[in-house]
Amino acid sequence: MNHNTAVVLLHAFPLDATMWEDQRAFLEDRGGHVLALNLPGFGGRPLVEGGLDAFADSVIAECDARGIERAVFVGLSMGGYVAMRIADRYPSRIRGLVLADTRAGPDDDAGRKKRSAQAARARTEGCGWLAEAMLPALLGETSRQERLQVVKRVQAIIDRADGKGVARALEAMRERPDSLAALAAIEAPILTIAGDEDKLTPPAEAESITSTVRNGSMVVIPKAGHLSNLECPGPFNEALDTFLRELG
Repeated sequence: MNHNTAVVLLHAFPLDATMWEDQRAFLEDRGGHVLALNLPGFGGRPLVEGGLDAFADSVIAECDARGIERAVFVGLSMGGYVAMRIADRYPSRIRGLVLADTRAGPDDDAGRKKRSAQAARARTEGCGWLAEAMLPALLGETSRQERLQVVKRVQAIIDRADGKGVARALEAMRERPDSLAALAAIEAPILTIAGDEDKLTPPAEAESITSTVRNGSMVVIPKAGHLSNLECPGPFNEALDTFLRELG
């Protein structure tokens, strides 16, 4: 990969930046400049007022503080939503985009109602219930049956989540706009990655993005669910490395 390429890693909901440990180590071993950020309300990072635009602003502020003018933004799930808002609000900052296990469209009515109910519960009860509720959807069938260490790792990260941060993120995702038009305007290369066992954002969502953008490519990872970077880090890292090398 190009040693001068900054890579900013944006985590999934309701995880934190530690989900990127394998990718960070992989990229740093290859001389990369890697920044794995906690989004507002996660990993001890303070809450911010506003929706995903405010999340995007906080990421850019962190990049500014570290002297990163342009970067490859890698976002998985919620991190992908934030990366798309960055692409819309700060297109000149985009060296490339990697959108993993995410979708460009907004929630439907049922999805918005579910997020509202979960946000209310997180505020009143905290997050003790969250891992049990989300793990069947976050992890693919193969991981749930054969990768028990991954299951334990994801559960431990979710158990650290803060109820107020979870609620704020749910409400921000609930109100997100359609991002396809913003992505279509981006000239920088865009890679989509999808786990073939992902039920939350199946490969068809990645295909929708890839077929819309100017310079898109797509990788489907076998036997991976929604958290493809954790479930199958080898194939995920290979796809990321190939993309970065082509950029260089």
